Amino acid sequence: MLEIRLFATLRKSRGTLIKIPFHFGITGKEILSTLSISEDEVSIFLINGFHSSFNKELSDNDIISIFPPVGGG
Repeated sequence: MLEIRLFATLRKSRGTLIKIPFHFGITGKEILSTLSISEDEVSIFLINGFHSSFNKELSDNDIISIFPPVGGG
């Protein structure tokens, strides 16, 4: 099982915490596609608290945190 934590605007209509089944070969790109999130909407992509690329293969029980770009001033 993979735990996906979404932050700020990415939570809209998706929720805060999503669990999806793990399968070998799954990557961050597949997670984004499953959640209908484009790569342009993501500023920070963490796997188990460490910055990572969307292409990295995930492991069972990984925790993925996804943050959008931060705006304001």
